[in-house]
Amino acid sequence: MAIKHEPISARSWLFAPGDSEKKMGKALASPADIVLIDLEDAVAPESKQLARGMVHDFIAANAEGRARLWVRINPFDGPYTLGDLAAVMPAKPGGIMLPKVYGRADVEKLDHCLSALEVANGIEEGSTPVIVLITETAEAMFHTGDYKGAPRVVALTWGAEDLADSIGASSNRNADGSYSFTYELARSLTVLGAATAGVTAIETISADFKDLEALRRRAEGVRRDGFGGMLAIHPAQIEVINQAFTPTEAEIADAREVVAIFAANPGVGAIGYKGAMLDRPYLSRAQRLLKLVGGA
Repeated sequence: MAIKHEPISARSWLFAPGDSEKKMGKALASPADIVLIDLEDAVAPESKQLARGMVHDFIAANAEGRARLWVRINPFDGPYTLGDLAAVMPAKPGGIMLPKVYGRADVEKLDHCLSALEVANGIEEGSTPVIVLITETAEAMFHTGDYKGAPRVVALTWGAEDLADSIGASSNRNADGSYSFTYELARSLTVLGAATAGVTAIETISADFKDLEALRRRAEGVRRDGFGGMLAIHPAQIEVINQAFTPTEAEIADAREVVAIFAANPGVGAIGYKGAMLDRPYLSRAQRLLKLVGGA
């Protein structure tokens, strides 16, 4: 049963390993908009079975915060995916992150699995939203624009480490520490793919959780590029990310003015404003910003 999911408005997505009750608790206590409990990279193969039970119990014990508690399951190219879903879905997580996809077919496969488990566990069919990591395999890079209308998808994000492994690269960085071309391409294709699909683009992690100034610059930059939020690996990053992706009072005031000017001049395609000419794309951006802040 298809349910229309709106693009998610969530600035910060904080990973927490699913085999650490302490770290899951710290993540939940943080101001992160979404807590991403990880059953994939953060959990060793020999610990996955134990972690599944811990994740189920943690979500069940924090039912009042369930909407914030999402789970990154293991990808379909390994043996753990169905076991992950069977273990965590009875606890009714807020959403699922699907990593290491090869294309839209993986999302559709996940939709079928979730539908069966929702029905089996008294959850409204189609109600569990999904964020997809769309650049972690070389093949997936050729399908970043294919997610329009994909079931359950509310956000797309990207990753650089698995992509480097997929293509056999020894590094994904330039000498100055910036991402090299292929990985900047992955970032660009993610924001373009999200725009095509009408969902939210989420920036990948910043591994250096101690350099908060660099994090701030990067978060502000990708927000200007069209991203709506960012993944995080440490609670110390959350305040910076939340602030960077929250429109300022000045931005809100400017957006109100732009909307008001166009409303006062119906049918006009371009309007002079503060020494510049504004056309309809400026109005669209202003309306989108005001919608983000609840029509403030």
